[in-house]
Amino acid sequence: MRRRRTAFGAAKAVTAGGILRPAFDRRLKVPQPIVRVYIAVSLDGCIAREDGALDRLEPVHVAGEDYGYAQFFANIDALIIGRNTYDSVLAFAQRPFGGKPVTVLAHRALTPQHGELAYADAPRPLRERLAAAGLRAVYLDGGQAIRQSLQEHLVDELTLNIVPVLLGRGRPLFAPAAAALNWTLLSSRSFSSGLVQNRYRRS
Repeated sequence: MRRRRTAFGAAKAVTAGGILRPAFDRRLKVPQPIVRVYIAVSLDGCIAREDGALDRLEPVHVAGEDYGYAQFFANIDALIIGRNTYDSVLAFAQRPFGGKPVTVLAHRALTPQHGELAYADAPRPLRERLAAAGLRAVYLDGGQAIRQSLQEHLVDELTLNIVPVLLGRGRPLFAPAAAALNWTLLSSRSFSSGLVQNRYRRS
């Protein structure tokens, strides 16, 4: 393992496999970035089928309708994404990250496709590292990444796009024993496709 200093005074610890380890200088007192989630869920709270299939979204596919995603994406500075979601995104998107910095939560070696970094530890030190880099709004994606960050009270805003389907069985967005948190509804909007979009802020 080797360490190097960044322009922000925080040391990066980098393993031979390219995995970042937290080495944040806690003397830096900077505002923490807002962590935002934007995700589609079924009526019973699943983000995918048990095999990872995303066909639950098909009923709400409408030409020219992105449900505000482009505006959401324009207002974030960087992405934190789980490894499984990262692999899925690369499979169907040519330039999926819009040139924004991406950190992949991964415990195995990563071969970057668009300059991504891999990070192998808890979310909180990573949030501090991003704060030191001057980032103010972060898009968090990936079921496990979201569940862990919710458990650690690190998610500030949730945009839930509720698709009118019941999967019965699937990959849940929320853990069975999720941390108790209160949320304030900021807005709610319904679409002709049947999708309902609720936006919340952590109270």
